[in-house]
Amino acid sequence: MTLANPRAGWEKIGPEFYRKIPLYQNIFDEDLDLSSYHVAGAPFSGALALWRDTTKVTRYRTNAISKTGIDVYSCSGKLISRINWDKGAIKGLGWSEDERLLVIAEDGTFHVYFGLHGDFHPFSLGHGAEDAGVVNCRFWSHGFVALLGNNTLVAVSSFDEPRPRLLSAAPEGDIHAWSLIPPAHTLSRSVEVLLAVGSTVYVVDVSEAEDRGLSDGPFKHVSVSPNGRFAVLFTDDGKVWVVGSDFQNKYSEYDSKAKTRPNNIYWCGNDSVVLAWEDEIHVVGPEGAAAKYYYDDIVHVVPDIDGVRLITSQSCEFLHKVPDESEEVFKLVDAPAPVLFDSIELLEKRSPKADESMQRIKANLPEAVETCIRAAGQEFDHALQKQLLRAASFGKSVLDLYSSDEFVEMCETLRVLNAVRDYQVGLPLTLAQYSQLRPDRLITRLIHRREYLLAIKLSEFLRLPLNKIYVHWASQKVKGAGGDDDSVREVVVERLKGKYGISFEAIARAAYDEGRGNLATLLLNHEPRAGKQVPLLLNMEEDEVALDKAIESGDSDLIMFVLLHLKQKLPLATFFRTVNARPQAAALVESSAHNQDKELLKDMYYQDDRPVEGSDVLLEEAMQQTQVQAVIDKLKLASRLLTDAKDPNAVIHAKSLAEATVLLKMQEAFDKEITDSSGSYVGLSVNETMFRLIRSGYSKRAGRVQSEFKVAEKTWWWVRLRALVAARLWGEIEELGKNRKSPIGWEPFYNEVLGAGNTRLASSFIPKCTHLKPAERIEMWIKCGLVNKAGEEALAAKDLDTLETLRDKATGAQVAEIERMISKLRPRR
Repeated sequence: MTLANPRAGWEKIGPEFYRKIPLYQNIFDEDLDLSSYHVAGAPFSGALALWRDTTKVTRYRTNAISKTGIDVYSCSGKLISRINWDKGAIKGLGWSEDERLLVIAEDGTFHVYFGLHGDFHPFSLGHGAEDAGVVNCRFWSHGFVALLGNNTLVAVSSFDEPRPRLLSAAPEGDIHAWSLIPPAHTLSRSVEVLLAVGSTVYVVDVSEAEDRGLSDGPFKHVSVSPNGRFAVLFTDDGKVWVVGSDFQNKYSEYDSKAKTRPNNIYWCGNDSVVLAWEDEIHVVGPEGAAAKYYYDDIVHVVPDIDGVRLITSQSCEFLHKVPDESEEVFKLVDAPAPVLFDSIELLEKRSPKADESMQRIKANLPEAVETCIRAAGQEFDHALQKQLLRAASFGKSVLDLYSSDEFVEMCETLRVLNAVRDYQVGLPLTLAQYSQLRPDRLITRLIHRREYLLAIKLSEFLRLPLNKIYVHWASQKVKGAGGDDDSVREVVVERLKGKYGISFEAIARAAYDEGRGNLATLLLNHEPRAGKQVPLLLNMEEDEVALDKAIESGDSDLIMFVLLHLKQKLPLATFFRTVNARPQAAALVESSAHNQDKELLKDMYYQDDRPVEGSDVLLEEAMQQTQVQAVIDKLKLASRLLTDAKDPNAVIHAKSLAEATVLLKMQEAFDKEITDSSGSYVGLSVNETMFRLIRSGYSKRAGRVQSEFKVAEKTWWWVRLRALVAARLWGEIEELGKNRKSPIGWEPFYNEVLGAGNTRLASSFIPKCTHLKPAERIEMWIKCGLVNKAGEEALAAKDLDTLETLRDKATGAQVAEIERMISKLRPRR
């Protein structure tokens, strides 16, 4: 097979070779006059945005669309979409790294278009842009800087959440040209702007504007290399300077000898500069060497990371530095890589010289194989790719040990690149661009072009997930479908049946955004994750459905999220009716309100006619009050809730609350009347109140409390006994002992007094304990130290054994007395 000369079209510029690769021919409509359009291209061989230059007169076309708009094309001239624009003059048209179209109007409004088909987010620059007006803009991968009419610079560093920020004030004077250094290439990690003002260049960032001290201006063009290391300046007398971006070193100079200055200057990778006139291109390389290209039509230059695309009405070409691998393979020298490449032709001719060539370069054969593999990745011509890969395959077959991983990987990569470079797709990615773009982002670009089948095939080939492709297809399907909701749902669900990771929420959201709420609801029923269903249902105002879905999920956090939304949105009565129909939701509201919102809890109990629970909340609040009157007020409210209650328990609660109110009033009065150090009476129970009053010597007041609250007689006697013992009021205890009967019996008197250490008084209550057995009374006498009395008790009971036991415990005269008692019980001999 005879190949075309791979070196054809190479231009030597200084020490390097450059080549211009034709990508597509006859790309635009013959009626499309590119001379009257601005062209902006997305990085990584992305889409082209065309916007008509309103300052130029154009030829009238019968079928032309009268509405002003932006046309989005592929590099092969395929119309992707048409975006209507009615926001005034466009002063900035650019692309982000992820192929979002950025359009900035003169009044400072800017739209971020995503997906290539007209969906956008609107923002505003602010900072006086509406009054001063935008002059023009410069872009980088994820931001831009706008120059306003008053020389103010406004920077936007994110398109997801734009926060326009003023840079330092620019110096006074006309700005002849300007460019920027992206944040990734500055020491401050913020954007820096180069302004050509007067005869010098200023570097402006957020904090200052620094004069670089040049004196050979004015400079009509300024441009910074993709890596941020170099800057190119175009002087007023037609010279091109390449300097360091810090302006400390000058690397080369080129005299264009042009009578008119170029329309613009671009970087071709990081190695050369492109001067662009309407129909003429100069490529200036290192050491001031240059090559010139002439066109019959206007040419638009679109810079990329490793070269420039040259767009005319008839063609799309790619101009770049010849890769090192390609130069090494195709250079006319006796080196291992060229020998290996040439040996394929000999092998096809079955020439024995093929084997001789292999033997000659065998020592360097691994390096030659790798060079051919990498060179294949740099080529666009399919035949040349195959020839290089055949050479690599032949070389590695001769080697005893060689890993084929790199070869296989390159074959896979070329299959992907050749597929997307097809005229119908129009993504002429280079190997360097593909490596930086990454496969997943390439699939996203195919999805945005609605190349779904190719995206699926490549994803399967690259072992990437397919779910986002199907979701995007379904979203576009529900937007564009004209059938009834049920039929559209059936088509979508049937197509996605069995597909892993499908988000029906995203599809339903697309339907809802299109105004098809019923279809969105139908699709959401197929979303298995409640956390995805609920937010969209709330947006669609399907509140009760959202609450039911949240309850079905069993996720309490999700249920609370819906409940909070409903509480803010619905009238309180409607909210409670909605919640009370769902016990799980009602329980969550009650639990949450108990800890965080007592007013809501009281409203809930009132709405549900639950007076007892409502009064409990008021009672709890009453316990937290510090002022007695506030406590009383809360108790009255709680009691009022129970007045008309049908619950039988409410009567008991109401009575208890009324008594608590009376008790508080009495305790408040005691605090005012009694000034001893016993402490406050407020908060004590009835028994505690009576106890403290008696102990403090206010028995009559305690009696009033007992009478008011109808304290049981036994309780009253117990409280009085313990209070008198605690106060050591023995006389009053003796008075009590004079009563014939005690409701609590006399044994408690004995125990309490004995426990207080008064054995004399305690012993006086033993004879009153007539219901006790003699043995129990004997023990009581012993505890009081009255052994004789115990003996008398034992004698009366004729208990000789106990008397003998008491004799051992007796001392002094007690012994003789006990002996006398024992002798009375012993039988006489």
